[in-house]
Amino acid sequence: MPRPLWTGAISFGLVTIPVKIVSATEDRDVHFHRVHLTDMGRVRTRKVCELDDQVVSQDETGKGYEIAKDQTVPVADEELEQMPLPTAKAIEIAAFVDADTIDPVRISDSYYLAADGQVAAKPYTLLRKALERSSKVAVAKFAWHGRERLGLLRIREGAIVLHSMKWPDEVRNTADVAVPRDVEVGEEEIEQALQLSEQMTIEDLSGFRDEYREALENIIAAKSEGKPLPSPAGEEKQGKGEVVDLMAALNASVKAAKKSRGEDGEDATVHEMRPSKKTSRKTTAKKAATSKSTAAKKTTASKKTAGKKAASKWRSAS
Repeated sequence: MPRPLWTGAISFGLVTIPVKIVSATEDRDVHFHRVHLTDMGRVRTRKVCELDDQVVSQDETGKGYEIAKDQTVPVADEELEQMPLPTAKAIEIAAFVDADTIDPVRISDSYYLAADGQVAAKPYTLLRKALERSSKVAVAKFAWHGRERLGLLRIREGAIVLHSMKWPDEVRNTADVAVPRDVEVGEEEIEQALQLSEQMTIEDLSGFRDEYREALENIIAAKSEGKPLPSPAGEEKQGKGEVVDLMAALNASVKAAKKSRGEDGEDATVHEMRPSKKTSRKTTAKKAATSKSTAAKKTTASKKTAGKKAASKWRSAS
């Protein structure tokens, strides 16, 4: 199991469930060091006091809150730890709500809650089964990294998951964003957009991968082995603000989606199978029968030409 980030208990009415918090996700990004390009030496970040320009050690630093210009109040870690918070070591369930009432924009980091010891096994299972049998999720309050947070408890594959949530006043109003309000969209365009969404619907997201990270790892591997860097993939970019025919773009998108799923019958005959000699002979014979001026020698030549075209067509499709 990953290293616990926090230990405490879920408070569910009068029921207490000792738990450990472990991260539900892991960082798979490629991380770089800051280096001196002339000799590849590591460049370190130092803490420097802006008043005396002296490097300050970790033991000499602390927290401070600026209440006015040139006036800062120091706040010690001990003072923060002694704050009278009931959620200091507890995930206190405050309410249950329907799962579909939670706005996803409020959900932040995710953590697994592991039962801490045998004493937690039964109450942990009780809460898990209660959440599984309802369409509700639990809203809880807990202290984390020096502040009280709002959390969401739900079940994922038999484990209780804690999602850190934004407080209501931390979510910006959409009125502050440049969102088009009075734009007319035709019903035909909406229907085509719905058809495109249907063509792009999938049931499993496990096939998605980080292509940027893979490309970055290939570059690092090539540089470490002294090999040429991979060639960049060419792509066509649409200019910013370029006016497009929306309906034409939707039609082309639906057609491309159908083709990717193998639902477009236009090109179905040239994708997978090489034309057989028998089929080529039948096609050539049919053409010869419908043409009154075709001679035997010309028919033979036509067969050879048809065979070459079929082979060429197969090679281009492959």
